[in-house]
Amino acid sequence: MKQVKYIILGAGSSGLTALGQIRRETDDFVMINGGYFGTTCARVGCMPSKALIHCAEHFHARKHFYDFGIDGADGLTIDHSAVMKRVRAFRDRFTTGVQSGSTDTLEYNQLIKGYAQFVAPDTVEVNGERIQGERIIIATGSRPVVPAPWKESLGDRLLTSDEIFELETLPKRIAVIGLGVIGLELGQALSRLGVDVIGFEMTSSIAGLRSPSVSKEAVKLISKEFPIYLGEAAEIEATEAGAKITVSSGAFEVDAVLASLGRRPNIDQIGIEHLGVELDERGMPPFDLNTMQVADLPVFIAGDVNAFRPILHEAGHEGKIAVLNAMRYPNVQAYKRKTALGIAFTNPQVASFGCGYDALDLNETVVVEFNLERNNGRAIVMGEDRGMISLFADKTSKRLVGGELMMPQAEHLAHLLTWAIEQEMDVLQLVRMPYYHPVLEEAVESAIQLLAKELYSPETLNALEAC
Repeated sequence: MKQVKYIILGAGSSGLTALGQIRRETDDFVMINGGYFGTTCARVGCMPSKALIHCAEHFHARKHFYDFGIDGADGLTIDHSAVMKRVRAFRDRFTTGVQSGSTDTLEYNQLIKGYAQFVAPDTVEVNGERIQGERIIIATGSRPVVPAPWKESLGDRLLTSDEIFELETLPKRIAVIGLGVIGLELGQALSRLGVDVIGFEMTSSIAGLRSPSVSKEAVKLISKEFPIYLGEAAEIEATEAGAKITVSSGAFEVDAVLASLGRRPNIDQIGIEHLGVELDERGMPPFDLNTMQVADLPVFIAGDVNAFRPILHEAGHEGKIAVLNAMRYPNVQAYKRKTALGIAFTNPQVASFGCGYDALDLNETVVVEFNLERNNGRAIVMGEDRGMISLFADKTSKRLVGGELMMPQAEHLAHLLTWAIEQEMDVLQLVRMPYYHPVLEEAVESAIQLLAKELYSPETLNALEAC
């Protein structure tokens, strides 16, 4: 039986982060990867979706050219096959870039293509070969949730984010089932590219929003672009031409269905039960979020496979924590996790950061809301004065603890606010920051000032204005 010091299961963001660290120390390792190479982000996630979104934004802009004195917009057309070709070209560029600096440089005995399964806490089997590792990092990623009956009845008319970028052209009509971040991004992009889109979401909110005010605003704005049905499960059946989607409001015929129901951790097919630890109801082993260690074993779990925060920057961070602790095992070290940050690249963009609204103790928290409509000069001249800001601050410490945004350029403003939470800044410190004019940041300033009025005495704020 082959023996190595390190086994890395999975060549995605977490696994590749671990690989880079291990290679600095030793060649005594093996990486095992089933399925495609290239990270989820580069291959079927962040990057191809952004390529599609940017095409959609450019084409959609024609609808507002007249407002800016630009004529001729009615003559513009779009070639869906050219759009999809461009998306795949960028996808291939990014995946090739990932592989060329990592897995493509490994020796033949350091990289195994196949699906590994645990047969003991320190041993995996792949392609009929057993390999024993002193330390093992599980980074097997995730896959789209696809209800088996849907797949059976719809066949290739059922799409997920794993397939949609492979389309040579786009369907005329599509139903998007699930309006989380991915479903909402793709749904809006497809609508702006001329596809008739109809969206369905079983919950009462979209884009993972929890703040009632921001969620309500998001539904109002997005539903202006394509119809959205919330709060009930959709029934799906195949038709000769495509599919029929039924909810209480009616039945709708489409040519294809995009299932955007989240992603399932690839934990269920790796023999995880052979670790000898008790699994929870999801089949997940116990692990520490600050060390990534599974129980007290020399086994570490990082990235989408642990389902904590399945996004690239968190996967990379977890991969780093996992590999550093694998290298120092048994003397593992706890690391501080980064402040939560999530972004949906819709228009307006959506962002959430810090503590979520549903986790707040509202008796101990100040919550403020600022509506952008006619309230920010820069947004007005851009023709984008729409959206909502909701910020949360702790009454005792007076620190910013979280928030949600739906506004132009939320991706950038959310970073600033997340950094403020990471640095444990209080609201008074944020009030003191310089804000240029005219910029979108002034909308954030207005929301921060609302927090300050709730947290500080008029005397304190008046003294500040004199500075």
